[in-house]
Amino acid sequence: MNDMIAEIRDANLNYLMLAQQMVRADKAIATFRLGISQSIADLIENLSNAQLLKLASSNMMLTRFRFDDGAILGMLTYNKDAALGKSHAAILMATQPAEEIA
Repeated sequence: MNDMIAEIRDANLNYLMLAQQMVRADKAIATFRLGISQSIADLIENLSNAQLLKLASSNMMLTRFRFDDGAILGMLTYNKDAALGKSHAAILMATQPAEEIA
């Protein structure tokens, strides 16, 4: 169980570091690709290293799959025309609302 919690923390830290880098490079593209709202992007952008580490230390995953629909998963894993499948999946995911702070 401790190994699993350590893996979750590593995944959280990697995700937060990548998300922060993406937001700082281009916030509009980052909010689209990450599926987050502008307010969450602002929060991620302004996290200090200490805050980022503390948040990553949670024993809960901070990310989630954006495709709750089996059709999107199918498009991403369809091999016959991968580029077309990815394009269709991106269009469907773009229509989903961004995550908000509850």
